[in-house]
Amino acid sequence: MTQLAIRTRTTPAGPVVELTGELDYDSAFQVRELLPGLALQDGQQLVVDLAGVTFCDSSGITALLAARNHALAARAGIALVAVPGHISRIFEMVGLDRVFRTHPTAQEAEAAWTPPATRA
Repeated sequence: MTQLAIRTRTTPAGPVVELTGELDYDSAFQVRELLPGLALQDGQQLVVDLAGVTFCDSSGITALLAARNHALAARAGIALVAVPGHISRIFEMVGLDRVFRTHPTAQEAEAAWTPPATRA
């Protein structure tokens, strides 16, 4: 069985989900099961940190799309951070680089987030 470690933390911008290991058919369900329990509010941002992901197949990409759908349903945004090169190439090939905002780090994603009260 594929090993995937998931760590979550909360920031003022919203939850941060850090993934480490292989995000594939055997482990993607863990991400999908986590989503309903995330405290994500209107205007916040869900950050998914992929720095530790060593492998990602189509099931992993589907889990990331489920995270995006969860964020959109909560009227929140989503950002992926520290996207490894092998995942970036897949995203570019299938057009997901135009769907997900990306940042080098979770801190930069939080800094780029604009709280709802201060949006123009």
